[in-house]
Amino acid sequence: MKLLVVVSSLDLTQPFSATPAWWQLLKALYEIGVEVIAAPYQGQPIESLWWRQAANPARWQGDLFKWLRDTARRALPARPTPPTRDESATDRLVRRTAQALIAPLWERHLDRLLTQHPDVDALLFLTVPLNHLRGVPAALYAKHRKPCFYYDGDVPASLPNMQGFASGFRIYQGADLSEYAAFISNSTGGCALLEALGARAAHTVWYGADPDVFSPLPLAQDIDVLFYGHGREYRGEWIDAMLRDPSNALPEATFRVRGLGLGDVGRAQLLPYLSFSKLREYACRSRINLCITRGAHASVHGSSSSRPFELAALGACIVANPYDGLELWFEPGREVFIVHSAEEAIDRYRYLLTHEAERRAVGERARARLLAEHTFRHRARQLVDVLRAYL
Repeated sequence: MKLLVVVSSLDLTQPFSATPAWWQLLKALYEIGVEVIAAPYQGQPIESLWWRQAANPARWQGDLFKWLRDTARRALPARPTPPTRDESATDRLVRRTAQALIAPLWERHLDRLLTQHPDVDALLFLTVPLNHLRGVPAALYAKHRKPCFYYDGDVPASLPNMQGFASGFRIYQGADLSEYAAFISNSTGGCALLEALGARAAHTVWYGADPDVFSPLPLAQDIDVLFYGHGREYRGEWIDAMLRDPSNALPEATFRVRGLGLGDVGRAQLLPYLSFSKLREYACRSRINLCITRGAHASVHGSSSSRPFELAALGACIVANPYDGLELWFEPGREVFIVHSAEEAIDRYRYLLTHEAERRAVGERARARLLAEHTFRHRARQLVDVLRAYL
């Protein structure tokens, strides 16, 4: 199989949280024999051992827009976005501008690539703003008869009935989901929601982890409790219950965080951000690793996020907030612990910090489960199975 992939970004220095996952997925596709040509929607094209790069035909326009948006957000006070399907005037202007100026550039670029590579089997759009490219999949299919698929890795937070993220686009307003042969998402519960929005069909391919990238390190564990994540959006209650309150209640324990915009984290101290690769070292130095999932994902059944799989691949002892569907991936009480309040978190941390053998056994079982069911090679095979059904 040969795929032409338009990916939101391939630049790990940019603040797109799914980019490391897309690197792992594209690598896994290569490992199972899929040839990939990858073009980034935002930022520079990046060559790798696992895919062939293609240009971003609207790079300077995208960079200019990002600079203007970031400048405006720094200059203007933040306003909460109401949970509504309606677009703001700014969102509407951005979408219409992109459809008028950016979409034609991408249509011509992808048309040329398909002409140069007639053996491409399908196009896959990975979490790009699909309403910016309205009309492009239909035009390409009409000319080249190559099916287009859309993979949304942010369901349900990306959907119109959710508020989305302050740092992101509202991508469904003004989009035509029927242009795509099928939608794929990270969420089991999101499939019906996507079909209600007009998707012809919807399939689930969860996140996973590459166990070669996320492999345990034999380090001394000098951190008691670690939380690694960015932003307080949709999880402030659990940051308080699992980090702020326990760190204040357990002064003898060392709490560390690696992330920005988390608010009051009690006695927890901030670790320096050196690179994404530092996650492995920080997690392996920690006796307990927290998985605090945002409410949007935690409340819709089977809405996967990267962190549980990454931590499991590292053999970490994971303590998580309530997460609808977590039991689909890891067995509570055996491969992961779930707490329901600050009091329960404090008791659980206190117990685990004095029972090293149990901590390590839970981490080992979580990694074994990851290796058996949840690597990105598993996900790549599942994705290929979905695509083949339409070819």
